[in-house]
Amino acid sequence: MALGWTLHGDGKTVGPNDVVAPHERLSWGKTIGLGAQHVVAMFGATFVFPLIMGLNAQLAIMMSGIATICFLLIVNGRVPSYLGTSASFVGGVAAIRAQPGATSQTVTGAILIAGLILALVGLAIHYLGSGVLHKVLPPVVTGAVVMLIGFNLAPVVANIYWPQDQWVALLVMIFAIVCGVALRGFAGRIAIFLSLIFGYVLSWIFDKVFGQITSLDPGVGKITTHFRTNFDNVAASSWFGLPPSTGTLGADGKAQVGWHAPSISMAAVLLVIPAVIALIAENTGHVKAVAEMTGADLDDVMGRAIAADGVGTMIASSVGGSPRRPMPRISASWRPPGCTRRPRTTPPHASRSSSASRRSSARSSPRCPVGCSVGSPWSSTA
Repeated sequence: MALGWTLHGDGKTVGPNDVVAPHERLSWGKTIGLGAQHVVAMFGATFVFPLIMGLNAQLAIMMSGIATICFLLIVNGRVPSYLGTSASFVGGVAAIRAQPGATSQTVTGAILIAGLILALVGLAIHYLGSGVLHKVLPPVVTGAVVMLIGFNLAPVVANIYWPQDQWVALLVMIFAIVCGVALRGFAGRIAIFLSLIFGYVLSWIFDKVFGQITSLDPGVGKITTHFRTNFDNVAASSWFGLPPSTGTLGADGKAQVGWHAPSISMAAVLLVIPAVIALIAENTGHVKAVAEMTGADLDDVMGRAIAADGVGTMIASSVGGSPRRPMPRISASWRPPGCTRRPRTTPPHASRSSSASRRSSARSSPRCPVGCSVGSPWSSTA
C-alpha cells in the first residue's frame, strides 16, 4: 500500500478543462494553501460537537488528524476525505448522558462498539460487493439521510454562531459567496480561507468602533460581555501540549475531560447503534460524490472507505476521542466555476468525424466547455 501523488501538469496552471484527480496534486504551495483552507472549513464541526457531547475538543482535533491519515492509508489515497467529528451521535450521546451514573467513559465505550460495527459492515461490503449496499440503501435514501443531517446542524448555527454577532456573520457569508463567484483560479478556491481572514479583521474593527458584545462566551460556556476577538488564552497557552487526562483539575479548579479508557455498557451501545446507519449513508454519499466529480468508478473501494471510517472511530474513541465521519467537503477534484454536467469521454469506437462534431458543438455552446457535474465555485471545498 503506497501513497504517492503525481504532479498535475506543471502544478501551477489549472485550465478551465482540467480536473485535479485524487492521485494528483498541485504545487506544494497551492496544496498547502488548500489544505489550510480545509482545516479552517472543518474546524468548526470538529471542535463544537465534542463540546456538545461533553468530550475534549483538543483530543478530538488531534485524533481527527490521526484518523484521517489511517483512512487515507486504508483506501490507498483513492478517496480524498477528512475525518471530522460526527454529528450523528449527538442525540444518542445526549440520551446516554441523561442516564443515572453515565460518564464520559460510558459514552466513548458505546462509540467504540459503533465504530467496530461500522468497520465490520464495511468489510462485508468489500467482499460482497457494493451492489448489496445499493439495494439496502439506494441513493434516494442515502441522499435524504445526508440532507437531514445537514438540516439538523442548523440549530448549531442558530444557537452558537449566529448570536455572537449577526452582522459579522452575514458580512462574512456574503464575502465568501462573492469570492467564490467573482475570483478565478486559485484565489477562488481558497474563498473560505480568505473569508476567515476577512472575518477576523472585520471583528477587530468592530471591537474598536462598536465595543463589546453581550452573548454566549464559548470559553466559559455562559452569556457574558466580551470582545469579538480575544487572543489572551492563545498568548497564555503553550505551542505544543497533549490533552489532559480525565479527572485532572483545570485552572478553574474543576475536573477536566480528556483522554481516558472507554467503558462498555450495552444499554449505551443500543442508544448509539442507529447512528451507524447514518454513517453508512454519509460514507456512501461521499464516495459517490467524489466519483461523480472525478468521473472515476469507486464502487470497488466503497467497502474499504466505510471500514476505514469505522477504524478511525475505534482509534479515536479508544483514548476518549469523539466519533469520526468523512467530511464530503474535502475533495481533490478541481472544477471550473459554472459547470453543470459531467465530463464526457469519447467511446473507443466513435468516429473521428463525430468527435470533431462534438468539439465544434462544445465551442459554440454557451454551456460549460467540459460538461462538469459539479459546477459551483465551491467544488473544491463543498
